[in-house]
Amino acid sequence: MEGSGNVAAVNVPDDLRYTTDHEWVRQEGDRVRIGITDYAQDALGDVVFVQVPTVGAPVTAGASFSEVESTKSVSDIYAPVTGEVVEVNDDLTDTPERLNEDPYGEGWICVLSVGDAAELDGLLDATAYRALIDG
Repeated sequence: MEGSGNVAAVNVPDDLRYTTDHEWVRQEGDRVRIGITDYAQDALGDVVFVQVPTVGAPVTAGASFSEVESTKSVSDIYAPVTGEVVEVNDDLTDTPERLNEDPYGEGWICVLSVGDAAELDGLLDATAYRALIDG
């Protein structure tokens, strides 16, 4: 039988960067695609609503820019970098469960243009993120 703790089964892709608030970041040129981690969606439980940000909205690293509501709670999503929202995943409006089903794929939340690429260097790599969630 697999371990009873969920942490052992958590998917942490090596090619992404992470925040201590459990968001993932995939660099795509001068933009980044953002979502919540497998660990975060598991902790939230069944996601029932996602408030996606507005295209064109400026975001500041560390500031809340989105909200996810689950059967357990409402959680803010924090910007991992400063920039501007250039694309949002409108599919989450009708199918918020994609955050649970495919957090690193169809469950992405938005794409940001990056104001200062150096901010990406301050994010966690997969090894550091695993250490964070393993506590």
